[in-house]
Parts: sequence; C-alpha cells; structure tokens
Amino acid sequence: MAAAGETASTIKARSWLVDEAYAALRGAILANEYPPGHQVSAQELALRFGMSRTPVQEAALRLQQEGLVEIVPKRGIRIRALTAEDLTEIYDVVIAIEALAAERIAGMDSAARRRAGEGLAAETDRMAAALAAGDREAWGAADAAFHAALIAHCGNRRFGTIIEAVNAQSHRARAITMRLSDNLAASIPEHRAIIAAIRAGEGGAAHAAARQHRQRARDTVLPLLARIGLRHF
Repeated sequence: MAAAGETASTIKARSWLVDEAYAALRGAILANEYPPGHQVSAQELALRFGMSRTPVQEAALRLQQEGLVEIVPKRGIRIRALTAEDLTEIYDVVIAIEALAAERIAGMDSAARRRAGEGLAAETDRMAAALAAGDREAWGAADAAFHAALIAHCGNRRFGTIIEAVNAQSHRARAITMRLSDNLAASIPEHRAIIAAIRAGEGGAAHAAARQHRQRARDTVLPLLARIGLRHF
C-alpha cells in the first residue's frame, strides 16, 4: 500500500530498491559470504548496498518467507541454518515435484518430448564430459541445468517457483556433498533413464525414474553429511 503523498515514480523507485536489496542479499547468502547462523543488522547491509534500511528490511521479509533468513526483533537478520530434518523435508518436495514434472513431459506430444529430450540429453552429456575431466564444478552446473530444464519443460510455472526456493535453502549442503561425494557418476545413467522414458511417452516410467533418482541422491547426501559430523549447514 502506498504511503500518503507518494507518486507513481516514487513507488516505482522504492520497489526497484527492494528488488536490488533482495538480489544483493540473496546473492551474498548463496555465495556463502554470510555463513549459516551469521547475524547482520539492516544498517550494516544498507551501508554495504548503498541504500537506506527500509528496502533492506523489506527484502529481508521476502527472504524470510523463502526460508533463507530469520528476522530477530531488535537483533537483526540471522542467516538460517538447515538441519538434517529440514533437508529431508526439502528432498520430499523435490522428489514429488520432479517426478510429476517428468510424468507431465512424457504425456506431451512427440515434438515437445523430443525438444525436452534433446535439452536434457545435452546437459547429461555435459555432466559426463565434466566427470571425465575431473571438473566437479562443471558437473554440478550441468546437473543443476538438467533439473532446471526438467521443470522448465513440464509447463507448470508454480513448480519452478517452489523448486527455486527449496534449492536456495539447500545450496550449502549441495555444495559440500558435491565436493566430497565419490558417486557422482551414478546420476548419469539415472538421467538417461528419465530421458528414455520421456522420449517413449511412458509417464509411469518417467515418474518412477525421476523419483528413484532423487531418492537415491537423498539416501547418499544425508548419511554423508552425518558422517562428516555436520549437524547444521
């Protein structure tokens, strides 16, 4: 709601500043510039971003809704840390949505399935090439692109919104396990099974393959984090 006396240009400028503060703070969190549990004041962030506290506070409210921060009254903004229970819940969401996404694509016409299959196969080939070169960062980028493409091709925009939010929450755990995992290669045949089912128009098989892939990832990641003694991430 606009404050008394605000003009359209003032409202637009304020909205732009909030978007800028949101993007800057979200980017800093995803880049691990602020570790889990770190607490920072709105004033400190405002100085860093070169703006007043108001857009920073509004941006923090958005990030709190996404589960990335917690606003602590009179104390500032705390970067949220995940527990194993949080990560289990995130996997539950990802497993359900990606399985439905794969099933939806498999139910599309042959041209749509072909386009999706080509895009997913290209990212899987990039993963294989990165793994052969020993480049874990490139493997991770291609893997993320595969899963983003799976959601993008399914035609449900709300799936994308939900997945983007939970991926942001779990990015630290993903980065840790990607560096430490000794089983990155398992994802490649699993991706190819999803692609094959989509190309064949077999919705049930696509659903099962996508579900099993993410379940296997969950059952790898959670014990790995426990084994290295991480309780919060």
